[in-house]
Amino acid sequence: MAFDDTISHSHSALTKTALNLKARGGGEEEKGVVKMSRASPADIPTPPEDDSRSKWDNKFQYILSCVGFAVGLGNVWRFPYLCQSYGGGAFLIPYFIALVFEGIPLFHLELAIGQRLRKGSIGVWSTISPYLGGVGYSSLMVSLLVSLYYNMILTWVMWYFMNSFQAPLPWSTCPLNDYRTGPIEECHQSTAANYFWYRQTLNITSDIGESGTLQWQLVLCLAACWAVVYICTIRGIESTGKVIYVTATFPYMVLTIFLIYGLTLPGAIEGLIYLITPDASIFLFISQNVFLLLNILKNPRVWLDAATQIFFSLSLAFGGHIAFSSYNSPKNDCEMDAVIITVVNSMTSLYAAIPVFSVLGFKATVGYQNCLDRNIQDIINAFDLEDQSVTRDNYTIWTEALNAVSPNQMASLMLKNCDLQEFLDQSASGTGLAFIVFTEAVVHLPGSQAWSMLFFIMLFTLGLSSMFGNVESILTPLLDCPSVAKSIPKEAVSGMICLTSFLLGLCFTLRSGNYWLEVFDSYAGSLPLLVIAFFEVIGVAYVYGIKRFSNDVKWMTGRQPNLYWQVTWRIISPLLMLIVFVAYVAFQAQEQAGYAAWDPTYEGFPAKEERAYPNWALAICVLLSALPCLFIPIVAIYHFVRATLKGEKQGLQLCHPTAGN
Repeated sequence: MAFDDTISHSHSALTKTALNLKARGGGEEEKGVVKMSRASPADIPTPPEDDSRSKWDNKFQYILSCVGFAVGLGNVWRFPYLCQSYGGGAFLIPYFIALVFEGIPLFHLELAIGQRLRKGSIGVWSTISPYLGGVGYSSLMVSLLVSLYYNMILTWVMWYFMNSFQAPLPWSTCPLNDYRTGPIEECHQSTAANYFWYRQTLNITSDIGESGTLQWQLVLCLAACWAVVYICTIRGIESTGKVIYVTATFPYMVLTIFLIYGLTLPGAIEGLIYLITPDASIFLFISQNVFLLLNILKNPRVWLDAATQIFFSLSLAFGGHIAFSSYNSPKNDCEMDAVIITVVNSMTSLYAAIPVFSVLGFKATVGYQNCLDRNIQDIINAFDLEDQSVTRDNYTIWTEALNAVSPNQMASLMLKNCDLQEFLDQSASGTGLAFIVFTEAVVHLPGSQAWSMLFFIMLFTLGLSSMFGNVESILTPLLDCPSVAKSIPKEAVSGMICLTSFLLGLCFTLRSGNYWLEVFDSYAGSLPLLVIAFFEVIGVAYVYGIKRFSNDVKWMTGRQPNLYWQVTWRIISPLLMLIVFVAYVAFQAQEQAGYAAWDPTYEGFPAKEERAYPNWALAICVLLSALPCLFIPIVAIYHFVRATLKGEKQGLQLCHPTAGN
């Protein structure tokens, strides 16, 4: 919306001016130039209140919705893995630098611009300049693509939750073969948790080119998940605002329960030490630790992972936060909201890492002790020793003594090398952490069924809150379109979004669906968001005008944005995103695009076989990365051509006036 310096403060004059601007062909609006007011905050006219626009019931409901959208599955299964991989404290340095100079400024920008213009992503960027309208369409497309596979993850969570009612848990033991003479070979060679995930849940093919058939148990769970999403988003924030009180707070309750119980488990301390120091060398001298820290920080991959983790964990550039803030009161303190939500998001990541690695430490300890017990039993049987003569405490003494006395006999036993560090190294991220590593750990807990149900219902509510934001990113821009809002009920629009997403998401229920989910996650939900966010900050800082935007923020919050906000919006944030974009593309170019195939015939099984994507799959990867970004230049070119053609038409009319004139 363009505001002229000569506009009076009345709503009628504002509306009249806007209509006049729209009626003038070839005017400033058609050329994509939005005239920015340089008036003081007191002179900035308030946008007319839309009584028909939904509003939050209270401030707490809004904060919970933003927190629920930002805090997702990645906070539980991505951040702890990155933190452990790079040495805990060492990773936190680039992580908090990225939070301060990238995450918080961009988050504040999205909340402020959505609250000021009171529109969804398409409406906001089209209002700032028609040439930037493609940014909104790109956000909508990314939200749609991410929603497709994100709800598939919730489908797997629902499947595991339903199977958690079985006693014993179905992933605790291997099923018998057809002859009932022993376990199924695929399960025997791997683990029961691996077999349940790859064979009984996914029934995965060994190649991405083998699509296989639909897995009907997953189809039904996917339909149920989209039905839940539809019920919760049927009337936009009017319905999600009621459910968010449960979905946003329940995960914290469960994490606290796991934290308290996890710290009492044997091996919990070892797991936390491993989180901080992945090489478990806790007795290194300070000088050696400093050297290790410097080596880690010199690795550009650490900085890239930290920046992208901040970026994606805050759900920036999806359009969801713009949509949520558009339902706020124009006088809301969006600056304080941005700081609170981003800090809560980061603290949640740190908080979740403690119970996760406490339980993983327990799992590693159980595995280590079982390994020792098997070796001890072999030694007792081979040397005909008394029971309990060899224990875990004196195991090392016995093995050293027996190796000295009977080295050949000890060698023939082929004892396994039991190393706690190796069991701790069996951590993972993403679906591997939730559906394999953590499920194996839950099996060893007393009352494993209850802990399993609690864990998966936590993941479901965690993901459901994020789905609210994804759907709202699509719903709000559509409802902002007058033709849609007047002709189609809100409930029908929500239903069409969910039904369309369900039908498109059926590809993930194929036997090869897990491979395609990884493709979507790697390409549709990564690079496009960097591009969108870059144009967002450029659009506000240099098209909308940083002075104009600062005046808007002062009008809304009562405070002029300080130097920190000014510098990050103008220089640091766009520069940092540009660096991350270049680094991301460089790393992707150096690595061969491929996937890890689960193939029982592979000679290295149960390890996955690394395979390169076929050319047709690479084309799909490129399409997923490029398709959302293409809306930005296409819309800009459309408005440029349209303005040019209108200018030529007006020029011809001036050169050849009609006879009546």
